[in-house]
Amino acid sequence: MNTGLAAVIGRARFLLVDFDGPVCKVFANHPAPQVAATLRRLLVDQGVTVPPDLLDEPDPLAVLRWSATLNRPAIVRQVDDALRTAELDAVTVAEPTPYAREVIVAAHHAQRGITIVSNNSADAVNRYLIAQQLDAYINPVIGRPHADPAGMKPNPAPVIAAICELRAHPEDCVLIGDSPTDIEAAQAVGVPAIGYANKPRKYHSLSRSDAIISSMAEVVAALSDRRVQGGRPASHGD
Repeated sequence: MNTGLAAVIGRARFLLVDFDGPVCKVFANHPAPQVAATLRRLLVDQGVTVPPDLLDEPDPLAVLRWSATLNRPAIVRQVDDALRTAELDAVTVAEPTPYAREVIVAAHHAQRGITIVSNNSADAVNRYLIAQQLDAYINPVIGRPHADPAGMKPNPAPVIAAICELRAHPEDCVLIGDSPTDIEAAQAVGVPAIGYANKPRKYHSLSRSDAIISSMAEVVAALSDRRVQGGRPASHGD
C-alpha cells in the first residue's frame, strides 16, 4: 500500500476529481490537436492573427486561454462555445480511465462524497457521466467557467466552488488530478492533492503532490479502509 496515499485518503471525507485523465481520456477518439486547429480557424475567420507559437499548439484549452489575451469578449465566447461543442462530441467516444468507475463506486460505498472539478465544460462532463451511468454517484460537477479562461485551474476558484457546494472544509477533501494545475489549485486553498501520473514523464511535474499514483486502482485499494482518520465517516446530510 502507498502509505502516503493511505494517509491522505484516510483523512478525506470528500474526493474532488479532475475529469480528463482520472475519469476518462476525453479526446482519445476525437483528437485534441484537431479541435485546437478548429479553434484556430475560428480565430482566423474573425480576423485574428494567430501567433507562430500557437500554430502547432495541440491543446484546445491553451488556444482558449490565449483567446482571452485579445480582450475581445465576443471572440472568447465563440471559442469557448466551439470547444464545448467539440467536447460534447468527444465524450460520446471518450476512453474510460482504468479503475475510474471502481474509484467512484468504492467512494460511494465508503461513504465519501465525490465531485468533479474540471477545466472541461460541465455539460460535457455530465453527458459522459450519464452515458456511463455514474451521474448518481457524483454531485456537484464543477466545470469550466464560460468564456472566462482565467477562472480555470490553476485558479483555485473551481476548487473553492466545490468545497462550498459540499459544505465542507479544505482539510475534509482531497483532489485527484493529472496536471500541475490541479495540484496548484488544490494546495492554494489547503486541499491535499494526489497526482495521477498515468505516464512516467508526469512524475516530475507532479512532484509537489501530497501523494502520487500511477493507477486509479491504488485509490480503490486505499478506499477499502472505510475509516476516516481523525474524523467521522462522510455524510451527505452534513
